[in-house]
Amino acid sequence: MGRPLPGVDLRIDDGELILADPATDPTFFVGYLEDDEPAPAETPWRTGDRVQQDEDGYLFFEGRSDDVIISAGYRIGPFEVESALVSHEAVAEAAVVAAPDDERGAVVRAVVVIRDGFTAGDDLAIALQDHVKAHTAPYKYPRIIEFVSELPKTASGKVRRALLRGQL
Repeated sequence: MGRPLPGVDLRIDDGELILADPATDPTFFVGYLEDDEPAPAETPWRTGDRVQQDEDGYLFFEGRSDDVIISAGYRIGPFEVESALVSHEAVAEAAVVAAPDDERGAVVRAVVVIRDGFTAGDDLAIALQDHVKAHTAPYKYPRIIEFVSELPKTASGKVRRALLRGQL
């Protein structure tokens, strides 16, 4: 994502990016013209974006708050797991969502479209799990892998994660 612009009061609160003082951002939306009273400028604005910040101040997007998977106390961004999956030669597309789990609260569930020439099955699922473990922290691997012919998408091409979450 980069670093915040000088003077813009962006902060991280429990992993979520917030604009602590909207008055520091000259482009920030302050209300509708029809409203009698605009939104108070001093009210922090919660973006809903989960981020990490490195020691140089650069922000790294992990996912939307409703997309982040919390499994056994670990916060897992779906995009890192998806990137690891699509770096495998057998994977054309992948989407990652949470699946409920009695022991961990949630586990990583991957919905995968494979490339021509590969066969879906337990052997490929294990190979993909091992691949993710090798490219991310081992606790981030998908404990559930489902193979589909296509991912559900919006008209603009975004994966419909809410639909995938509902298909458990």
